[in-house]
Amino acid sequence: MKQHKGLWDKVVAIENVAEAARETMRGKRGKSAGARFFCDWEREVVRLERELREGSYRPGPYHYFRITDPKGRTVAAAPFRDRVVHHALVRVIEPLFEPRFMRTATPVAKAREHMPGCGGHWSSRNGFHGR
Repeated sequence: MKQHKGLWDKVVAIENVAEAARETMRGKRGKSAGARFFCDWEREVVRLERELREGSYRPGPYHYFRITDPKGRTVAAAPFRDRVVHHALVRVIEPLFEPRFMRTATPVAKAREHMPGCGGHWSSRNGFHGR
């Protein structure tokens, strides 16, 4: 198994945390948590980077709510700051794991097979013909 060194430094790099904040804010600036973060986002990014680097960051409490469409279930939503951390982590580790997964392993990957510019027709080129 290949080992990767220095991943945490990449996760907590100010540039990575800032880009993760931008990704997290996409489409959320009008919602209260996103708007609060966005109002002072540079300071929030610096504070979050410092907390991650020093080890003082603590995830916040999840917000639980019920939805009924398409079926009833309870959703647990992470606080906005935590979602920024999630994005920062995924930005670093996804490129390491993505090549190891079969393209048909997840519903999202399956959807990409038929999208223009996303490796369309992969399944037929590689002998995968349905379920």
